[in-house]
Amino acid sequence: MSAVTDAVPVADESIAEAKAHLRIEGDDEDGLIGRLIGAATALCESFTGTQLLARPVRETIPVGAEWRRLSVTPVRAIVSMVGLGADGVSFTLPAEAYGVDIDANGDGWVRVTQPGTARRVTIQYEAGQAEGWADLPETLRQGITRLAAHFYSHRDAADDAGPPAAVAALWRPWRRMRLR
Repeated sequence: MSAVTDAVPVADESIAEAKAHLRIEGDDEDGLIGRLIGAATALCESFTGTQLLARPVRETIPVGAEWRRLSVTPVRAIVSMVGLGADGVSFTLPAEAYGVDIDANGDGWVRVTQPGTARRVTIQYEAGQAEGWADLPETLRQGITRLAAHFYSHRDAADDAGPPAAVAALWRPWRRMRLR
């Protein structure tokens, strides 16, 4: 399975929060702070096992009649399924050829019951916990801001002891563990 998602979007509000936390005025460092927010958000997504901000995902899986869980959560909508033949030619699967479901946990599930010539399918869906930065739970935002501030303050510092423990503590309640 392979899932491809757009880069983490960085909102102006997140840069403003980080600058307030760091007590920075002016916009000279906005580009750097934005990249640090993006890196901290990506680390938060990896730690929690969820995609934080809503954005498109494209995932390709082998055809199978059994239900398969999509790899990125929480799923907001399953948009389309496209069959891929052995020759690499893609075609839209008719709605009666597959099943989709989004469960109460936000996990997306798909199966292909009538694949035709498809050997793999590409599923396009939208996943994300929140529509935008301001919609994220405060503890997630605070952890991202603290981690980005740590990255900013400890650039290339020989005495850097690693990220603050408070970051993991803020994120831990949101962590989703999966058995594979």
